[in-house]
Amino acid sequence: MSQATTYENWDWFTPQQDQDIALLQQWGFIPGIKDFLVLRQVHALEHATVWMLSSLEKTKSSINSRSNDNENIGGLSTEKGFFLYGDINLAHLRQAVNLALTRLQRGEWELALHPRCGTNASVATLLTTGMILTTHLMLPREPIGQLLGMGLATVTATYLAPELGMAVQKYITTAIPFNLKISKIAKTIDMWGNQAYFVGLQWQTS
Repeated sequence: MSQATTYENWDWFTPQQDQDIALLQQWGFIPGIKDFLVLRQVHALEHATVWMLSSLEKTKSSINSRSNDNENIGGLSTEKGFFLYGDINLAHLRQAVNLALTRLQRGEWELALHPRCGTNASVATLLTTGMILTTHLMLPREPIGQLLGMGLATVTATYLAPELGMAVQKYITTAIPFNLKISKIAKTIDMWGNQAYFVGLQWQTS
């Protein structure tokens, strides 16, 4: 993106390599904006690493990220990097992080999304609560109608939540990590005293 390009000209549906840098230049005066932008990129790399690590833990000879998901591996993103939990081989983790970063940056953007992300659970909860409350307020106060309405609202929310959750991940809670550099990967103890692995990351502008 040239210096003359501003955020008004972006294709918001296609990740841009210097998109977040331009956002910081335009909106950096807003408290917490950099932490938010950093966290989105870290979150995407966490997801991609889980995909890569799941594949590596399953078989060293086949890396097919979208068909393998080790549900025993979980993660938590922070503005300094991300924690991973589970029975993880440290050598595999180092390989997975570098592979995830490379594949995301070269265009495999779907790796930034993960169906077990907490974003999906939050969206499902909010959607279900909102639809049930709306149904309760709109329908007559007779018991059978209310029960049927709440049941229909729950079923509808359950149907819509997965796709909506993935959309929220794609456009709000993750971003392609064009500005992240791996600084360290090590076994550690998290802030709650749990054993974990920490992938430290640094923000860079070029």
